[in-house]
Amino acid sequence: TVAVTLTGAAGARVNGARVRIEGDMAHPGMGPVFADARQVGPGLYSGVLDFTMPGDWALVVHAALPNGGQLEKQVNVKGVEAR
Repeated sequence: TVAVTLTGAAGARVNGARVRIEGDMAHPGMGPVFADARQVGPGLYSGVLDFTMPGDWALVVHAALPNGGQLEKQVNVKGVEAR
């Protein structure tokens, strides 16, 4: 489960965004995985991303904001382990 909190420049939480999470692995032949995140609280969005193999991943949060703006933020996740 990936949880994302969206806040504006003044720190106020952003509600009503459309959020999609993309997982990329720097490994030959690996395609990205995607998950839609739904709002579960004020400015808080949650989605389940299926990491298809262990290793280091880059997550990119894509958000369409209610004011028409767009947001992209990358977060690196190191050492994902197999279940």
